[in-house]
Amino acid sequence: LKAVILIGGPQKGTRFRPLSFEVPKPLFPVAGVPMVQHHIEACAKVPGMKEILLMGFYQPNEALSRFLVSAQQEFKIPIRYLQEYAALGTGGGIYHFRDQILSGGAEAFFVLNADVCSEFPLQEMLEFRQQHGDMHSFVILGTTANRTQALNYGCIVANADTQEVQHYVEKPSTFVSEIINCGIYLFTPAIFQHIGEVFQRNQQELALEESSNGWQRAEVIRLEQDVFTALAGSGKLYVYKTDGFWSQIKSAGSAIYASRLYLNQYSKSHPERLAQNKPGGPVIRGNVYIHPTASIDSTAVLGPNVSIGEGVTVGAGVRVRESIVLHGASLHDHTCVLNTIVGWDSTIGRWARVEGTPSDPNPNDPYAKIDSETLFRDGRLTPSITILGCSVTIPAEVVILNSIVLPHKELSRSYKNQIIL
Repeated sequence: LKAVILIGGPQKGTRFRPLSFEVPKPLFPVAGVPMVQHHIEACAKVPGMKEILLMGFYQPNEALSRFLVSAQQEFKIPIRYLQEYAALGTGGGIYHFRDQILSGGAEAFFVLNADVCSEFPLQEMLEFRQQHGDMHSFVILGTTANRTQALNYGCIVANADTQEVQHYVEKPSTFVSEIINCGIYLFTPAIFQHIGEVFQRNQQELALEESSNGWQRAEVIRLEQDVFTALAGSGKLYVYKTDGFWSQIKSAGSAIYASRLYLNQYSKSHPERLAQNKPGGPVIRGNVYIHPTASIDSTAVLGPNVSIGEGVTVGAGVRVRESIVLHGASLHDHTCVLNTIVGWDSTIGRWARVEGTPSDPNPNDPYAKIDSETLFRDGRLTPSITILGCSVTIPAEVVILNSIVLPHKELSRSYKNQIIL
């Protein structure tokens, strides 16, 4: 068994700015650990997992290399980064590196998109494949969405008895099915034959359009539109439906929601990561992650859903909830931080208030997913969480509401509903 985690590259993740300026999006901390570490943890738990490959077109940089080294030591499993020469799509990358994936005689491999958060029921997917279909079939992880939001995802129509996928449509314009694609797959080497057919077809089409300089375009293959649509109804593709939590992490607001889902899971999977109320310590409400190096005043009140990074300083009387505070930030006495991501090394002055509007799914609808809102609607900034880029300084006694502050800014007054360049 192997696992491939698709981490994309720098031109994507624009909705994640200004946070993605400082660190590749897959390394952004969610619930105290890099986003992609949750994937690696889940893969490393599967018995028989021999190797984990990260695939994307980020230039290999120091942060990524350091992360890979520490993850290998922690999970005792080989982890490598394969760099694509360009954005090849979700299928093109694995096809390009098929020899690496199959080396060592891999009988099956998982493919996971890095920008989802999930319970990752990988073991269940393996067992499901043994019960349904044969050893050469492929499995998509699916979950239920509500009727309106299903249109934003890949929709799967499956046979109710066998769970065989009969029809697959990526982002349909009208309602097709409430079962959506979670971006987590279990493949056998046979998938490369199907991707290869798409590659050949692309090449033939390009040969006909000689005028286009499209040598590279034949390589760009999307698993969803190009491969699944063709495989549906052929008896080779099955869907495993999960009731566990699942969400996309497209925008910075969805990172706070993902953080809440993972912190909830920690009570079962990593109780040691959750802060407890102790005499002389800060007041903890709900699930809170605090890095051991953070210094927090005993009169601060944190939670629910708060993640405090490395070396953060929290002063007296500070209130933080539904927020991520990244390493090196300092919150001076009596500040109030709600629905906000506080960037690396940022400073919030005394008695200041920094607040955003949560973009959570409807809590009364069990199948609601997070809406990836556009930044602007009718020419105005959509109210969403507040984001402070790295090294932002906010003076004492000001109020920042629903705003996005780019890195290295020193504010001098209050702001509301603005992008501060």
